[in-house]
Amino acid sequence: MPAYDLNGKVALVTGAARGIGFETARQMHARGASVAVVDLDATEASEAAERIGERAIGIAADVTDAGAMRAAVAETVERFGGLDVAMANAGLAPPSIATMRSVPAEEWERVVEVNLFGVWHTLRAALPQVSERKGHIVVVASVAAFANGMLGSSYMVSKAAAEQIGRALRTELMPFGAGASVAYFGWVDTRMVQDTFARPGASVLEEIAPDFLMKRITPEQAGAAVVKGIEERAPRIFAPRWWRYLSALRGLLNPLLDRRSERDPRIIAAIRNAESPGASDTATPAAKS
Repeated sequence: MPAYDLNGKVALVTGAARGIGFETARQMHARGASVAVVDLDATEASEAAERIGERAIGIAADVTDAGAMRAAVAETVERFGGLDVAMANAGLAPPSIATMRSVPAEEWERVVEVNLFGVWHTLRAALPQVSERKGHIVVVASVAAFANGMLGSSYMVSKAAAEQIGRALRTELMPFGAGASVAYFGWVDTRMVQDTFARPGASVLEEIAPDFLMKRITPEQAGAAVVKGIEERAPRIFAPRWWRYLSALRGLLNPLLDRRSERDPRIIAAIRNAESPGASDTATPAAKS
């Protein structure tokens, strides 16, 4: 039997209409949990819940709205009698490849609002139930939490902050018998990642990184990693697993990688291009994970 048995538990997952969130909700349901599928679009949330099964409900809520998240938790508790597991998964990627000098302020702040304050609002609403029921929290960070934030600093900043929330929360929950995990994903083949690589300027990532680091995994694989991490009460969840070694070595590798970035002509050209007039005119809309 796993350290934390999901059978009979109640889970809430944000950004769960598709991608990683949907797969995590579906696989927890397959373990016997009842699940609340929370997403911005009411129709998509309801359709996703129907695909998962009879112990699933769809709830429309904006994670940047604290009141909406309190209402989502209240609806879950009313329907299923409580809440044991909450996964703060909803997130945005920057809608354009831009430097901090060239990015529109509202664009930068919107990403942080969703990826950081959306996590805060989700957890703030869920914590009383999860703590009381000795449950579990999952904070979705990213390997971006320990990457150089060039040309996408809003995402890296927000994910580094989410990592810190998860680490602190685990320590704060332990005295009450509850737990927390931080999830670090590399490239998962979601709509958000597909849209990111379709943007002008994104090809520099594929040019400078080793092929094995750019390999994508499926949402099913990411969801399976999260469910396994919950069952093991793991402090950290990595998918693909090799990222755990780069994370462990980040204190040594990051200064070297930063130095390389400062001198790499491909990166220098990408930065200059991002700051050229009209560079953001072809940007595509932000995507949701």
